[in-house]
Amino acid sequence: MRAIILAAGCGTRLKHLSEDRPKCLLELHGKTLLNRQLEALRESDIYDISIVTGYKREMLSGYGLKEFHNPRWAETNMVSSLVCASKWLEDESCIVTYSDIFYSSEAIKLLIKSDADIAVTYDPNWLKLWKNRFDDPLLDAETFRLNKDGTLAEIGNKPKTVEEIEGQYMGLLRFTPKGWGAVVTLRDNISRKQCDQMHMTETLGAIIHTNKISTIPYYGLWGEIDTIKDLEFAKESK
Repeated sequence: MRAIILAAGCGTRLKHLSEDRPKCLLELHGKTLLNRQLEALRESDIYDISIVTGYKREMLSGYGLKEFHNPRWAETNMVSSLVCASKWLEDESCIVTYSDIFYSSEAIKLLIKSDADIAVTYDPNWLKLWKNRFDDPLLDAETFRLNKDGTLAEIGNKPKTVEEIEGQYMGLLRFTPKGWGAVVTLRDNISRKQCDQMHMTETLGAIIHTNKISTIPYYGLWGEIDTIKDLEFAKESK
């Protein structure tokens, strides 16, 4: 099992905090987000780890990680960055993690146990966290609905009510080579402009029409650092 950390973006919503560093180098309780992720991965016996860089890539050297670089990081989205690591994804199963989140090793271990070609972790208790992050929890939430067998039925759309959200996607998922092949097939059939603009949840939402996506509930501590308020709230959490 390998892991790929997506760290190409510049984190504009963090304003001055990310002016001099990638946001994965922000500190939370004395450790950077990147080091927290590396600890969680290594506690799960994953040592073959790569990082997709873009913004201030030079600051992400020296961690002993295989680097994949997205030279078009400023004009593309998360999936285009992940494509830069296609060689790994084509060869064997990979954990994929956004670089601006934190979680325990239990989340990684749950993904490792999955035998699905594509699996995503989600937070069933998302509403409490989102109420602390936003005055209106629907402001930045996305739809997340499950089929009766626990596979993903809908993701990434704009919800009108909280009932449309059975959990919140965390930015932590896993692909087998076959699962990654479904992403490649999708992108081969759309324009380059669409590829550049397509977000991860939009990609997953398109794939569910041809491929089942397993969902894994995670009840442990986690968080996403998108804004200054997110960081302040995370620092208050244990």
